Amino acid sequence: MFWIIVSIIASLILFFFLGFRDGGKTWKINPRQLFSLFGCVFILFATLVTVPTGHTGILTTFGKVEDVTLEAGLHFKSPLQRVVAMDNRTQVRTLQLSCFSSDIQEVIISYSMNYQIEKANAQTIYKTIGTDYYRTVMEPRIQEVVKSVIAKYTAESLVDNRDALSKQITEMLTAQLGAYNIEVVSTSVENIDFSDSFTDSVEAKVVAQQALLKAQTEQQQKTMEKEQEAARQKIEANAAAEVAKIQAAAEKEVLQIQADAAEYAGRKDAAINEAIANSLTDKLIEYYKTKQWDGKLPEYFVGGAENVLPILGSIPTDQTANTATEAKTE
Repeated sequence: MFWIIVSIIASLILFFFLGFRDGGKTWKINPRQLFSLFGCVFILFATLVTVPTGHTGILTTFGKVEDVTLEAGLHFKSPLQRVVAMDNRTQVRTLQLSCFSSDIQEVIISYSMNYQIEKANAQTIYKTIGTDYYRTVMEPRIQEVVKSVIAKYTAESLVDNRDALSKQITEMLTAQLGAYNIEVVSTSVENIDFSDSFTDSVEAKVVAQQALLKAQTEQQQKTMEKEQEAARQKIEANAAAEVAKIQAAAEKEVLQIQADAAEYAGRKDAAINEAIANSLTDKLIEYYKTKQWDGKLPEYFVGGAENVLPILGSIPTDQTANTATEAKTE
């Protein structure tokens, strides 16, 4: 502000003295005074500076960095001073890096980083590094860290450990770039590419593993089916044995019941016969004999094993004579 006031006063004094004529006897506006006005306007514009949004203004005087910084907006400065705008917004950079894994396989990594400078330390960054801090500090650190982390993994494990890989790189870069007042916002491993020969070998290995897995699955299926069949046969055999056992027990029980029933029936018949025998008398026997007689007299008399004679009057006379003759002959 001091330089603006001095410049305006100097321009007004020059404007006033350029108006004198004839050795200072008369004063009149003339074209020479216009140069002082142009100079005043030029000085005025030279003292104004605009800092863009998202930037921090670094004020320098003949190359010397002043101890003040300018926020975004319009500011006044000395015509002898210069303002350097430092971008403090989040920026992104992507690198294609050729690395080697722990098993000496070439790996092409596409790596991106979002970063920003610490606004409060923009002046320090300009003093110690300058405006091209990405190429001076960041890019070498990114290449070094990414390559060192990739070298800890085999080529095959890189894809499976992609998240852990990105986390390790971020932690290391955050610590190293933080020393330069550069903040790492986020990082990502966008792509991992391998050589054609390695890709072909991995594909062949995957195909072989899939074939092996299929064969193992089929073998396990067959083994399981055999085990199931053996278990089924065992269950059926146990069931058949159990059924036979139950049937034998049932048959035994039936036979026992039948034996008990026969014994009971014998005892019953014996009891009935005994009761009948005890109830019989001579008169009752004669009664049953008489009741069962059909009214015919016996025709023969049995006197012994060889003496069977007819009873007289029971058969005709001629038949009796023949019978007697046959008996005599014998």
